[in-house]
Amino acid sequence: MIDETTAPVLEPGRGKTKTGYLWALARDDRSWGGDDPPGVVFTYAPSRKGTHAETILHGFDGILQLDGYPGYNRLTRPSRKGGEPIKVAHCWAHARRKLKEVFDRDSSPIAAEGLRHIAEFYRIEAEIRGINPGQRLSARKTRTAPLMAAFGDWLTEQRSRISAKSRLGQKLAYIARHWDGLQTFLTDGRVEIDSNKVENLIRPIALNRKNALFAGHDEGGKAWGIFASLIETAKINKVEPFAYIKATLQAIARGHPQDRIDELLPWNFNPST
Repeated sequence: MIDETTAPVLEPGRGKTKTGYLWALARDDRSWGGDDPPGVVFTYAPSRKGTHAETILHGFDGILQLDGYPGYNRLTRPSRKGGEPIKVAHCWAHARRKLKEVFDRDSSPIAAEGLRHIAEFYRIEAEIRGINPGQRLSARKTRTAPLMAAFGDWLTEQRSRISAKSRLGQKLAYIARHWDGLQTFLTDGRVEIDSNKVENLIRPIALNRKNALFAGHDEGGKAWGIFASLIETAKINKVEPFAYIKATLQAIARGHPQDRIDELLPWNFNPST
C-alpha cells in the first residue's frame, strides 16, 4: 500500500516554508495470516510528482493498493521505469467517501442506495478477516462478486440518468473511472478492500504537523522520514518506540555488526536483552 502526506520544510535563505511530502509504503499481511511482519517506510521527497513514486517502487512488480491520485498512473504504463507495469488495487473507502459526501450534503437517496451496496461488501470482508488467502478469495468469488456485478449495473444505470456535471454525477464518474482497480481485491485473497491501513499509518505525521513547525531543510525531511519509519513500524509491531530506538542506538554505539542489521529491526526487538 502507498500513500503520501505533506511535510512542511524550511527553505533556507528565504525565511518561509515549502511543502514537501512523506511517501508511505506499507505492508501488513496480518488480515490473511501472512508470516511477514508489518512495516512502513516513509520516504521524503520535495514534491508530489509521480516520478517520486516511480523511484520509491523501483524493482517492485507486485500489486499496489492506493487511492485515486493520478500521479500513480505512470506506474501502470508499459513505459514505466524500474519494472513491469504495476497492477493497481484501488480503495473502496475512497469510493464510499465520495458517495457519503453527497449524502451528507444533499441527503441523496441515490447516494444512500450506493452506500448500502458498498456496506454489503464490507460486511462480507468483516466476516472473512483473518482467514487464509484461498478461503478469502473463494468467499469473495461466491458472495461478493455477484453483489459487485449488481453494483456495476446500478452504477451504469444511475450515470445514464444523472447529469455528469452534477455533484453526484462527478462522484459516480470517479467510481466508474477506477472500476477496474476496485475489482482487484476479487482476484487475490491477499489484497484488502481498501487502503485504510496505510492511511492510519500516516495519521501521526498529520498530528505531528500541529506539534512541530517544520523540518529545517530537505535533509531534515529525510531524517523525519527515517525516524517516522522506525517509530510507526515499532508501534504496529507492539514495540514501545522510545525503548526500541534507545536500545538500537546503544547497540550501534557498541559496534553491532553491519552484517547482522536484521537483528535491529523493530519486529526483532527484545526489551529483555
